[in-house]
Amino acid sequence: MKKLAALITLILVVSFLIYGQAPSEKQPVVEKETDQTKPETAAQTDAPPKGLDKLTAADVEAFLDGIMPQQLATNDIAGATISVVKDGKILFAKGYGYSDVKEKKPVSANETMFRPGSISKLFTWTAIMQLVEQGKLDLNKDVNQYLDFKIPEAYGKPITLKDILTHTPGFEEQIKDLFTFDKKPFNLGEYVKTHIPRRIFPPGTTPAYSNYGTTLAGYIVERVSGQPFDDYIEEHIFKPLEMNRSTFRQPLPANLIPNMSKGYLLGSDDAQRFEIVNAFPAGSLSSTAEDMAHFMIAHLQNGQYGEAQILKPETAKLMHSRLFALHDDANAMAHGFYEQTANGHRIIGHGGDTVQFHSNMLIIPDANVGLFISVNSAGRNQSPTRDIVWDSFMDRYFPYTPENVKTLGTAKADAAAVSGSYYGSRRADGSLFRLLALLGEATVSANEDDTISVSMFQDLNGKPKKFREVGPMKFQDVNGQETVIFKPDANGQMQMIIGYPFMTFTRIGLWQNAKVLLPVVGISLGIMLLTLLLWPISWFVRRHYGKKLAFTGLDWWLRFGVRIVFAINLVFLVTLVYLAISAMTNLDMLSDAGNKWFYMAQALGVVGALGTLLVIYNAIRTWMSKDRGIWMKLQATLFVLVCFGFLWMVFAGNLLSFTSTY
Repeated sequence: MKKLAALITLILVVSFLIYGQAPSEKQPVVEKETDQTKPETAAQTDAPPKGLDKLTAADVEAFLDGIMPQQLATNDIAGATISVVKDGKILFAKGYGYSDVKEKKPVSANETMFRPGSISKLFTWTAIMQLVEQGKLDLNKDVNQYLDFKIPEAYGKPITLKDILTHTPGFEEQIKDLFTFDKKPFNLGEYVKTHIPRRIFPPGTTPAYSNYGTTLAGYIVERVSGQPFDDYIEEHIFKPLEMNRSTFRQPLPANLIPNMSKGYLLGSDDAQRFEIVNAFPAGSLSSTAEDMAHFMIAHLQNGQYGEAQILKPETAKLMHSRLFALHDDANAMAHGFYEQTANGHRIIGHGGDTVQFHSNMLIIPDANVGLFISVNSAGRNQSPTRDIVWDSFMDRYFPYTPENVKTLGTAKADAAAVSGSYYGSRRADGSLFRLLALLGEATVSANEDDTISVSMFQDLNGKPKKFREVGPMKFQDVNGQETVIFKPDANGQMQMIIGYPFMTFTRIGLWQNAKVLLPVVGISLGIMLLTLLLWPISWFVRRHYGKKLAFTGLDWWLRFGVRIVFAINLVFLVTLVYLAISAMTNLDMLSDAGNKWFYMAQALGVVGALGTLLVIYNAIRTWMSKDRGIWMKLQATLFVLVCFGFLWMVFAGNLLSFTSTY
């Protein structure tokens, strides 16, 4: 199970490993802008939040000194770094644990660099907004106008920067060449030209998190500014914000190597190699907690840090305003930031994950407060530390008593109406990795007490959360603030809108339903394996008793061929699993270097799939034979059915798609 979890983490490096809360107050969906530098919703409110008087440096230090050592020990995490800002100043910054376990080197908040992962995207989007306010970019224009190549036409509608900001360009998940070790990253232009994902949704309609989209935005920064991306970020963001120990460069500049924390899967394990992010505008940042505090201050102070102004106030407010949401009551994508809601407050920020590092940067505009936390280990429980610390921070300094909202009378009927299996919009759709989307389906089930449970949401005790209906098709955690909202999409399919606005889930039918598919496939593969195991056993039994097999000629060859087909099918699947596990330690498997191995495995799958014709012919011949008894005929029929079960998985999971784009 650890290997499977690590593989999914590797392939779906995201900030959706945690799930936030939906807003408690209704907010309008922003569908268009009349002025690119004029926000249509306010980013802050004037009323000071209650309980903020407790938020002092001394109290924060005592609070975190109490929770962090326990979290590191419990989850087997080597080290963590945290900064808290308030009213334009660093309130608190401290490191915990070790940046190098072997050398017992402690984490320092102002010296030790961590990898914030996808929080890097906010720097790319800040750069985009700088160019927007200079009139060099237009959020509503076709991005092809800023490129020296063309994103292919699809759905009769161009992709805009606004679509990319909100993760709605319609791209499928792109995992090829996302990470590697000990190599220089791709040239940015080469990467975006050779890794264009398929378009699986019309632009501006369906949120589906995209690393490629932000990488494309980074290339646009490079082309429009006339500077290499790294140079632009250093000159226009790092330098004015005095982020002296921050870089997107890979490998690290020589002067920063001593500051870099080691990365771990478990803190008790050996350190891993430095991760190279090829889609580097989307995730290659290395930075300290103190430097990240400078970035938070700038955004909380409407683009200003000290004497430096990286964004005009109106641009900063626009960047923080709502831009796209699937429902008025749902969290929205802002201009690169995404919304969360906690304890009655609107939060904007971003999460970030590499294989080794896991981070959150969360800003509370109405309190002028921000928190950054990063851990350098995946940990035993896939690193819930950042979430536990954030939730505890909010409960301590922003206490909240939720409104007592009654359960709707339609709860029972609506719970039944939304039940089913759902799969995520962030998925690889045109390659064999589509199977991961099926395996990651979420199940919504109605409970006897008129609540629903969603398989992807569990309490810390491991038990499923229960959600009750508090608004039309809006369900809230009975013990918390988390909500899920259900709404038909443009095609009439029910979709589940979760707390994170950069992806959604759509209900699926029987063909792609993993709850039905997996048992059928399991039984089918079990029968194939049992048939192969009994094959030599039956030979020994017949030999022992001096019996001969009552098959000759073509019938003997058909019997032999059916078992060879079963063997090929099993070898095909075992090989795919082996290649997937190998990719955990050898990331070159998820590149052109690994294509030949996946193609060879898929070739076996093609042979096995075609072999189904032989199994069908064997069944027809058996039923037509007067010499075969009913049990032989039923067995031949069963063999056809198990082949169909195997083919169901193969085609639903797209396992025979020979493609170098995934």
